[in-house]
Amino acid sequence: MEEIEIKELLSSVKDGNISVDEAVLKLKEAPFEDMSFARPDFHRGLRQGRGEVIYGQGKTPSQIFEISEKLLFHGQKKVLITRMSPEAKDYYEAQPFESTDHLFYHEMSGIGIAYGRDEGENGSDELKGKIVIVTGGTSDIPVAEEAALTAEFLGNKVVRLYDVGVAGIHRLFNKPVMDEIMTAQVIIAIAGMEGALASVVGGLADCPVIAVPTSVGYGASFGGLSALLSMLNSCASGVSVVNIDNGFGAGYLAGMINRG
Repeated sequence: MEEIEIKELLSSVKDGNISVDEAVLKLKEAPFEDMSFARPDFHRGLRQGRGEVIYGQGKTPSQIFEISEKLLFHGQKKVLITRMSPEAKDYYEAQPFESTDHLFYHEMSGIGIAYGRDEGENGSDELKGKIVIVTGGTSDIPVAEEAALTAEFLGNKVVRLYDVGVAGIHRLFNKPVMDEIMTAQVIIAIAGMEGALASVVGGLADCPVIAVPTSVGYGASFGGLSALLSMLNSCASGVSVVNIDNGFGAGYLAGMINRG
């Protein structure tokens, strides 16, 4: 239950559409449920403004499906699923939906979105602000799409600027690209190899920059550790860093900054 739902519930009591006892019963619903393998948090939206997200990696397809259905049944309008495998997507779509209207799936990023019965895929809310996502190369796009789809899920307008890394830095200084960077509310800079893109963008922009190191690169990149250390040691002010390949964390944090 999110804050807007609490307000709607109280308005319904005020207007006489439901009784006080019915409202109390609704508010007394357990904040979570013990499913033996998971305890889905039904009050996450009330506490934090956004409902619970399912991390799909390491969970079985049936666990993902059951948790998602449980969250939707208890009032969450849509559920974001990260690191969802194609096998989990196929399993989900083969089940008889009770609370889900349909499932959106983006294979490259592993993002799934389960929509409730009353929630259209486009939603009714206008996307807010502008989050610009830049990548060093095409190989960084899977992580970038995880960030982009997460931010869009949370109601943010996203602009994608892919393959503008320092190996051909003139691409970054192209006027249309610079115009987007200079008018962003938040920038997510995603790069592997040596991770230099975040410092360059941080030296140009007047907004917060969230750096995401990726595991893209040859042996000495150590699976993204080289990029992570470069970004942590950035001399550009206003650059923060999330973990290697953590597009979700960057998209979520950017959405919180954009909302504030």
